Amino acid sequence: MRIVVAMSGGVDSSVAAALLVEAGHDVVGLSMQLYDQSEGEVRFGSCCTLDDLHDARRVASAMGIPHYILNFEHQFRERVIGNFVREYLSGRTPLPCARCNSELKFLTLLDRAEGLGASAVATGHYARVECDATTGRFALRRGVDLAKDQSYFLFSLDQDQLSRALFPLGTWEKKEVRRYARARGLKVADKRDSQELCFVPTGDYAGFVEREAPDACRPGFIIDADGRVLGRHDGIHQFTVGQRKGLGVASGGPLFVTSIDASRGTVVVGPRSALERTTLTASSFNWISGAPPTCPVPVTAQIRYRHPAAPAVVRAISGDRVKIEFETPQPAITPGQAVVVYDGDAVIGGGWID
Repeated sequence: MRIVVAMSGGVDSSVAAALLVEAGHDVVGLSMQLYDQSEGEVRFGSCCTLDDLHDARRVASAMGIPHYILNFEHQFRERVIGNFVREYLSGRTPLPCARCNSELKFLTLLDRAEGLGASAVATGHYARVECDATTGRFALRRGVDLAKDQSYFLFSLDQDQLSRALFPLGTWEKKEVRRYARARGLKVADKRDSQELCFVPTGDYAGFVEREAPDACRPGFIIDADGRVLGRHDGIHQFTVGQRKGLGVASGGPLFVTSIDASRGTVVVGPRSALERTTLTASSFNWISGAPPTCPVPVTAQIRYRHPAAPAVVRAISGDRVKIEFETPQPAITPGQAVVVYDGDAVIGGGWID
């Protein structure tokens, strides 16, 4: 069948495309241009650069498949960068990679795939999709390589999207992917993985927010749990729950950001023990099966990408909101991040932490 492959120019998406070509499919490579690179100096940085687009085109050429570059500048700025800035200014900590995966790589690419007569979209994510032969429902599962598993970022995919999503690397380990790329002579076989946020490669998130919304960054107070003023800050966008360094206040022991109140412009700090919580609520929760359960469900819940999943119970409370109760306290549950719940290696659903 005809399959569109999202090609980033890295080894994972390149091998995903190669595997589908090898399997005899009619493959079309699509790459996303996310920002203007016409002025010579690349403003953003660590992935999706001109070099990455050229790498994707060279790989596609070597495999003899057509390759197109799609201009997603407007969508990327509106859905990913705009959300990133608004979240920090609201005292939350955004997760732009999940937004990009769900709202660009799938929503938009599925539309483009239909225009090209393709029935599926494939990516280089380490995750798996399986269909239950009895019910016809699709399940999203962790990748076999747990060190690279990316199912956490794909929690928002619905049944229709999963029915048209392919993850050829889901059963592969990273070392096998690089070995295959070398054997195929792909020039990206040893290209390093991008670790930075693509539009803030320096890691200076606060500086980026200040450049994007200079009039919205306002000073305020750093306080303790009793409301005592311990210091001042230059904007809540400089802080995230769990942060220890860079607080600018003196104390007899280490202090951590425990909460952020955007309406008052205050940052609350306290000891490490004050970070621990046993419950959270999340909104815009997507149930992979398509419908929320009618009773509480035992799960393992993951509150950050690199945080181990912990035993918990999830229950639907209203609309698309859920409440999750953990068996043991969890550190630094952070508003704006995603919570993803699993049954074994299967994603039950996920949403945004309130």
